[in-house]
Amino acid sequence: MEGKRRVMVVDDEKDFLVIIKINLEKTGKFEVETISDATSVVSQVKAFNPDIILLDILMPKMDGVEVCRMLNQDSTGKRVPIITLSALDTDKDKLMMYKLGVVDFLVKPIEKDELISKIEKALQYK
Repeated sequence: MEGKRRVMVVDDEKDFLVIIKINLEKTGKFEVETISDATSVVSQVKAFNPDIILLDILMPKMDGVEVCRMLNQDSTGKRVPIITLSALDTDKDKLMMYKLGVVDFLVKPIEKDELISKIEKALQYK
């Protein structure tokens, strides 16, 4: 593997961000950048240049749907695969996110091994 894969996690729950960062970096395969305020996501994507984005849907100020739309309109952002994370598990939410181009959908609470395998699968097709 040529260096660590860069993972950006966007979620308003700071405890969740800490846990995800620790779990992913502990594998030795990932470098993780966390963002709790989605309004700065496009500039952060340009700065960090992630291989993949994990994106919460339900956030204050700007939700995951808006973030996806913003990234889709950005030359850098639209090239980065997105896996959405949500406490909601409805077909309507999944369909809406898939239409926006997300590559996968995980329901919280997220199992660490499942998360890692979904990230690795998504990165294979990047």
